[in-house]
Amino acid sequence: MAKKSGQLKTEKKKGTRVFQELLLWTLIPLLFTTMVLLVIAYVADINVFDKAKELTQSLPFIEKDSEEDDVSAELAMDERVVTLQAEIQEKEAQLFKLQEELDKSIVEKEDLLIEQKNLLNEIELLKVQKDDSRRDMKEIISTFEKMSPKSAAPVISKMSDAEAIQILTSLKPDILAPILEKMSVEDAAKYTSLMTK
Repeated sequence: MAKKSGQLKTEKKKGTRVFQELLLWTLIPLLFTTMVLLVIAYVADINVFDKAKELTQSLPFIEKDSEEDDVSAELAMDERVVTLQAEIQEKEAQLFKLQEELDKSIVEKEDLLIEQKNLLNEIELLKVQKDDSRRDMKEIISTFEKMSPKSAAPVISKMSDAEAIQILTSLKPDILAPILEKMSVEDAAKYTSLMTK
């Protein structure tokens, strides 16, 4: 029995020794190598844990815990899509408003151009009328210069004050004086007063 107990102790020592040898010859060098590789990866600025996660996700037989990540990523993408759609709608509204303003300004510009054209035509017409009235007035003044003062005085007295003053101021003084002499005193005073103003 003593022999058996000695054998058991030897076998136990052998089993313990095998474990110690396994630890010394495989696990410690493996741990040391792993530490050296981690230090090299750190110096090379490589995140080993992210790389390991990427590699394990690509393996088909490993269950992925990324379903939650996928759901959260999908929710984030949905939120981003909604935000971008809102921005698109806002930009489209701004674009529509700017287009309306542009159309309105184009219409206003066209209206102003038409109005300018009409005003230029009216100015031309007024110039022609002014030239005609000057010609007519010159003819009238010429006629009054040829008339006798006795005939011209009653005609001028019957005209409106504006017309009479225009004619009288255009006449030469040697023709004007005899016409005023042939008028009534009141009319002559009135026209003389109006001519001095």
